[in-house]
Amino acid sequence: MVKVITYGTFDTFHYGHFFLLERAKALGTHLSVCISTDEFNLREKGKSAKLNFVDRLRIIKNINFVDEVYAEKSWDQKIEDVVKLNINVFAIGEDWAGKFDFLKKYCDVVYLPRTKDVSSTLIRGY
Repeated sequence: MVKVITYGTFDTFHYGHFFLLERAKALGTHLSVCISTDEFNLREKGKSAKLNFVDRLRIIKNINFVDEVYAEKSWDQKIEDVVKLNINVFAIGEDWAGKFDFLKKYCDVVYLPRTKDVSSTLIRGY
């Protein structure tokens, strides 16, 4: 089994998120998704999600190719998650290119292309 993990807020969920998750799943046989909690978004990212954590969790859990869903509570949990969950591939959008290379010590790191012309920021209009 090849286990893949990805992280995100997934606020104002759109087809770009869906396609990113689909590309992540294609890298392996098991996909874990970590969703930023409301507290983490506010404390560490300085922003509030339009959809609360429970609603974002519900959306992601109901995507049939997502195997497990976890809460992202801090930037620092990634190494712990990768080790604890026996992850083979860490996948994230290419806008984070290079920022998670420190994980290469534990697993493969893949920066996935984003879907053009869509983002939560564009949808929200700011």
